[in-house]
Amino acid sequence: MKTVVVAERTRGALRRVSLEIAAKASSFGDTEVIAVKGDRYSPMAWSSAVAEKAKDADLILVGATPSGRDLGARVAAKLGRAYAADCTDLAAKDGALEAKRPMYAGKIRATVKLPSPAVISIRPGAWTLPAGTAAPQVTEIDPAADDPRITFDRFEATASGGKRVSLAEARAIVSGGRGLKGPENWKIVEELADALGAAIGASRAVTDAGWRPNEEQVGQTGKTVTPDLYVALGISGAIQHLAGMTSSKVIVAVNKDPDADIFKIADYGVVGDLFEFVPAFTEAVKKVKGTN
Repeated sequence: MKTVVVAERTRGALRRVSLEIAAKASSFGDTEVIAVKGDRYSPMAWSSAVAEKAKDADLILVGATPSGRDLGARVAAKLGRAYAADCTDLAAKDGALEAKRPMYAGKIRATVKLPSPAVISIRPGAWTLPAGTAAPQVTEIDPAADDPRITFDRFEATASGGKRVSLAEARAIVSGGRGLKGPENWKIVEELADALGAAIGASRAVTDAGWRPNEEQVGQTGKTVTPDLYVALGISGAIQHLAGMTSSKVIVAVNKDPDADIFKIADYGVVGDLFEFVPAFTEAVKKVKGTN
């Protein structure tokens, strides 16, 4: 099966999701990794260039990032291919493709069968990047000319400040909800995140209240994440939030309400006062890691 991986770059470096996809794609057969030259994403120019380059491929893979979802759908439409978005796994069987993806706000996991050729976007973190994996060889292609009938100004990615890794690529995330009672208490989230080397997330209720910036929102209308560890502090577990993090490998929840929905999907749950538990837990983590 001839496979083309469309890689994304941030400040010249391949994004982790592109490395994950490239490492896995080799198991499907002959694989080529391509990237469009330039940092300015232009939907028309990039999709035309990718469609032309990958028109003979049996499978085109992109990351399920904001630009990747947009690009994948456009390429599929241009080539008349089947398209499955936001997938968490993929297998080739009897000349067809079987993709697994969450549906209905994460309430079910569906197996979607697609004819080959197809275009599929893969969630960041869905595929493991083996330690020591070498960066793939990348074929750079020139963007096509923009369609003169359409004026596209620019596509801007919000740069995350500070030393923390972005939510989409984080292997560990500590998220806070309304149970923290106010932005002045967010320090305990930050301290635990620092101890774990984790990114910081937030529920929609928190970002809507203005306690945290929108780029930290995890959920159906925020970011979808699949870290190795997801710690939910004071988050009740609304469907909207669960849709964005239910695929996390290990989920730890801390909430004073024993009936909170977050406990239905948590691997480990603590029923209690987070203001007492979290500082003690943070100190325990520091002790284990030798950083206190």
